[in-house]
Amino acid sequence: MVGLTDGREIMFGRIAVSLLLGLALSTTAAAQGELIFAVTEGVTYQATPKEVRDKFTPLAEVLGKATGRRVKIVLVPAYNDVRAGLAKQEYDLAYIHPAHVSMAEIKAGRYKAVAWTTGYTEYTASLLVHGSSPLKTLDDMKGHTMVTPDPDSITAVMVRAMLRGDKLTATHEREPTPTTVRVITTRYQDAVPFYIDNGFAQGGVTAARSVVKKWTDNGGKVLVNSKPVPIKQIIVSTKLPADEQQRIRDALLTLRDTKPGRDALDAVGYKGFVAPNPDVESSTIAYLGL
Repeated sequence: MVGLTDGREIMFGRIAVSLLLGLALSTTAAAQGELIFAVTEGVTYQATPKEVRDKFTPLAEVLGKATGRRVKIVLVPAYNDVRAGLAKQEYDLAYIHPAHVSMAEIKAGRYKAVAWTTGYTEYTASLLVHGSSPLKTLDDMKGHTMVTPDPDSITAVMVRAMLRGDKLTATHEREPTPTTVRVITTRYQDAVPFYIDNGFAQGGVTAARSVVKKWTDNGGKVLVNSKPVPIKQIIVSTKLPADEQQRIRDALLTLRDTKPGRDALDAVGYKGFVAPNPDVESSTIAYLGL
């Protein structure tokens, strides 16, 4: 028969073991810490920080469950700010709209792509002109003015790739010469048609499908399209353990298989995510001149 003193010792011993186990688990969780999830939407679309955060919160919760770690969303609207953070690998994973930003990091080896957004793997920039315009090729833009969105937008980067491909020289002078294309910029994609309609430019480039559709529905035409590139990529730091990278990738590629995953897709407004194509990734890095 166990005495009272011995019973208390056993009870206190069990409590001590439980406390130590709990402390060990807490210490492990603290050591793992939280995952920092940076979100950078495009600079040429209008959305409030609250709207962006609300979109991505359910997705962060799914990724948190997949990794067993709390996922903290950090909104980084400015491209140069996210570049600085990525350069220091301050983010464990990031959703990056502009392909030139994410792929520069992939080329540098600091990050790798784990998923591309369905429906945005062949993003093209379209050069719009009036339906009555005599211009027929990109080369015909020489001596004329072209308007593009923000100069650091992926659309503007694609425009520069298009001009390089046709060996055309861009100028930002007040007037183009017979051998150059004058390029001016506006902040938002949906402002591009205004510049053409009001004679500030003879052509304008946008990658917004809604803008292109409205333009062509009203009698305008698309002079030329750029080579397609994948945008809206989710990348992970190469500092993350390989198994954790894989869990994040698996969770993204199988979102449609669970209700929380489908709810996350509904919130973010996308159909799903697909595995990156390494060959397309390499060719895009070269095409964009990164």
